[in-house]
Amino acid sequence: MSYIDPYDHLHTRVVHLLTQIYVDVSPLVDVALVAETLLREMRLDHSTTQPVPHKNVWDQRDAWIITYGDTVLKEGEKPLKTLKNCIDRYFSSVINGVHILPFYPYSSDDGFSVLDYSSVNEALGDWSDIKAIGESYLLMADLVINHCSSRSLWFQNFLKKEDPGADFFVTISPGDDLSQVVRPRESDLRKVVETVTGPCAVWCTFSHDQVDLNFKNPEVLRQFVSTIRFYLDQGVRVFRLDAVAFLWKIVGTACINLPQTHAIVRLLRELIEHAATDAIVITETNIPNAENLSYFGNGNEAHAVYNFSLPPLLLHTLVSGDCTHLSQWMMGMPQAQTGTTYFNFIASHDGIGMRPAEGLLNESELQTLIDSMEIRGGKLSRRSTDQGKSSVYEINIALFDALLDPVDTDPVSVIDRMRCAHAIMFALAGIPGIYIHSLIGTRNDLMRLDHLGYNRAINRKQWLEAELAEALEDSGSSHAKVLSALTALLAIRRRQAAFHPNAAQFLLHLSPAVFGFWRESLDARQRIFCLFNITSVSQVVHLADLNLVEPYWVDLISGDDHLDRNQAVTLSGYQSIWLTNLPNHQ
Repeated sequence: MSYIDPYDHLHTRVVHLLTQIYVDVSPLVDVALVAETLLREMRLDHSTTQPVPHKNVWDQRDAWIITYGDTVLKEGEKPLKTLKNCIDRYFSSVINGVHILPFYPYSSDDGFSVLDYSSVNEALGDWSDIKAIGESYLLMADLVINHCSSRSLWFQNFLKKEDPGADFFVTISPGDDLSQVVRPRESDLRKVVETVTGPCAVWCTFSHDQVDLNFKNPEVLRQFVSTIRFYLDQGVRVFRLDAVAFLWKIVGTACINLPQTHAIVRLLRELIEHAATDAIVITETNIPNAENLSYFGNGNEAHAVYNFSLPPLLLHTLVSGDCTHLSQWMMGMPQAQTGTTYFNFIASHDGIGMRPAEGLLNESELQTLIDSMEIRGGKLSRRSTDQGKSSVYEINIALFDALLDPVDTDPVSVIDRMRCAHAIMFALAGIPGIYIHSLIGTRNDLMRLDHLGYNRAINRKQWLEAELAEALEDSGSSHAKVLSALTALLAIRRRQAAFHPNAAQFLLHLSPAVFGFWRESLDARQRIFCLFNITSVSQVVHLADLNLVEPYWVDLISGDDHLDRNQAVTLSGYQSIWLTNLPNHQ
């Protein structure tokens, strides 16, 4: 067999992908030259090692905490240092990954309107603080790739028609048909600006301070590849491609999930995993489930996709006391190929997206969920549909309040629901990502909401370090109880081979009140039957219905032995059972 130079193979792949991206843009784009430029930016050459295809670079020990850089504040100390100290102190025994939400200088949207991709917001710290976190944890950073700030140097240069930036943004002509464009906001897509050559309409998918970048210009792609290389040098190993579904625009289409967008994701993966074989690409695509899954490609796009349908479905399950839709969804979810996985979460800095529940919950069920969240203090963010109607895009609420029954406000009950929700998420195939405010049971921040005036502020509280320490070290506080319950589950999870993100997963058909599935380790030695009472009323499960083969089974959570495979087990309200034949199997 003749030897194939890994670099030559990579160059061929990059040229092929660039051809797919730029085939309809301009015959003037020299894809071979662009390929050489991108490979040079990533410092890839003939010494490059070919990454092992379809390799899992994760296991059951992986779990990420999601947080802003200034979630915890201490007077006289940069927030990134305070954050690391907090993670080291309270979470390091069960968390090995940290997703710091945009830590760059910004003009709006709490970081997602980036002014400068190469800098750390001085109010947070500097690159040495980012590197310090990356040396202790698997560091995830946002690549805010669809748009940047209208106050950025790039956009200011666009207005002056100077480089870099003169042709970096998507413009709209008067006759362009934009009627089919899918958007997550109600604001006008067009923003008219004054340039040195006259007025011009630019494309703003999200807000008028976030102007969409023009990837039809290869120089924009080069700039982002250069940024990726720089982030790798700073210790970043996980790249979250923010709002990537909207990246490519073709007038007359929906301008979402276009083939060129998928090709760009494949290209970035090729470059990133050749530069760092342990690096991971995650797509953030808050869209209906089938569209979201398409970002796996054929195992050659994203290493992981956000499991966006899980939050609304799990919330619906616990609020309604009926797991029918959650079970149906699980039956339709394909097992991720080796080398790919799901990124599971049930709360985030944004809110609970409603679009991923489309087609899974009917309109009446969606409205009931929305109404129930409003009763709990949640706020609603809306978008314009392609029919010109207003639709709820996401519910903004802290998870603790979302699971707080307005009738039964007993703190013990809501902590039981928090434990149940996370026990389900931690047991599912995939890697869990836990929003810091869920991990510590933060409530709706109504003062911050009133002060800042936008809905997402309700779930973005800033804690004073001393205040947080007092709350977490008071064993009687709801914050300490939530943290204790969730870290105990994570500690169990990380020791179970059957909870490997790619271990097999099979649905159990029990009852609408009991959600269940079982996992089997990659070596087929360990099995875990996961049973969850998603109601406040006790439920009975007959172990004979589970077809337990081995004679000895133990509940990992309670420690209870179950030697009689024919016995009936009673699950109290919101109780979870992880029943295994082989405890602590590695």
